[in-house]
Amino acid sequence: MKGWKNPILLVLGIGVSNIGNWIYFVAINLLILKLTGSAAAIAGLFIIRPLAILLTNTWAGSVIDRVNKRRLMIYIDILRGIFIAIIPFFNTIVPIYILMFLTNIAGAFFGPTSETYITKLVPPEKRKRFNSFFSFATSGAMLVGPSVSGLLIMYGSINTSIYINAVTFFLCALAIYFLPDVDEKLSDETVRDRITMKMIAADWKAVISFGKTASGFMVIFLIFQFITLISFSLDSQEVTFIQQVIGLSEKNYGLLVSLTGAGYVVGSLAVSALANRLSIKMLLGMGSFLSVIGYLMFYLASPETVPLAVVGFIIIGFFSPFSFTGYATFFQNNVPVDLMGRFSSSFAFFQAMVQIVLTLLLGYLAEAVKLQTVTVAFSAIGLLLAVALTSIIFLQSKKDLFIIDAENNLTEEG
Repeated sequence: MKGWKNPILLVLGIGVSNIGNWIYFVAINLLILKLTGSAAAIAGLFIIRPLAILLTNTWAGSVIDRVNKRRLMIYIDILRGIFIAIIPFFNTIVPIYILMFLTNIAGAFFGPTSETYITKLVPPEKRKRFNSFFSFATSGAMLVGPSVSGLLIMYGSINTSIYINAVTFFLCALAIYFLPDVDEKLSDETVRDRITMKMIAADWKAVISFGKTASGFMVIFLIFQFITLISFSLDSQEVTFIQQVIGLSEKNYGLLVSLTGAGYVVGSLAVSALANRLSIKMLLGMGSFLSVIGYLMFYLASPETVPLAVVGFIIIGFFSPFSFTGYATFFQNNVPVDLMGRFSSSFAFFQAMVQIVLTLLLGYLAEAVKLQTVTVAFSAIGLLLAVALTSIIFLQSKKDLFIIDAENNLTEEG
């Protein structure tokens, strides 16, 4: 495994943080449901992140591409740890939402920054395997996090789960501290005064110009993003659907999420083992299609067909690593590294707007019509988009698809 020390350290650092995020995810959903008993309030949790993105991502990319990536990630994790640690001191929804909003403002910088850092740290011939390892770390977090959170809530409290999430951010910052600096020539102090409105406008023009020259890439990118956004909006009603439609308890909810994590672990192991044999077309297309099938199965379930929900969750978990690995490698192979922060941030801005609309629409329709009817309809739309994505990937020529299987021309080292 020559040359894998730093990538594995990065995976471990972010993996620990992801475990904390899943511990926190279960806890904060139950906390808000306990405080309000409202499906709309739960949906509000899923709107906070896109709102934070709308506030920051028009200009975040201009900062990310010009500052030291490693240093920025460390600062972000420390800030997020502090904000999360303060949440247990409040028992009303407004200050909790404010703290979550501040946490997500900091987090809005982390995703694009880490994408750029990973692309610089990991050479092209190692990216697909790295992404499969990263997916495995994410799956482990999905399995361990909810299970640990369930035990903590059962024998401790929701607040304990939240504190542990704060600690994991500090541990992630520590792991990143020991990683190499891929931006030695960049100085945060000298860049700070150069971020202007004129520069931001020029950066947006650069992103638009790239999009025009990479039409094949953009088609796949946009369809995949719409599928992901529909999945996010469906996730916002997950806990409400489980408790109010299927009729499962809080403990069973944690168990069901853990089963998804188990499926994710197995799927990630499969991707890691088959990374050099599966093309990005297969990973991205079939992974997306089968993941959406899992959502449809879950939301078709009822109190009489709980096994259908269980199988749906396992399918979502198993095939998500396939789509993630395919998409991440496809993205890294096609977007210029010096434009990656601006590209990710710019489109995150539009994604946030769509996510807010979809989440609010789903929450409203769930209250006005019927939760299961609406979630099944959204799942069906996601399935149609997945069919379109798979068809485009497999039917069009390699030239039309920009660089979708560039790794086939690369040699894996170690």
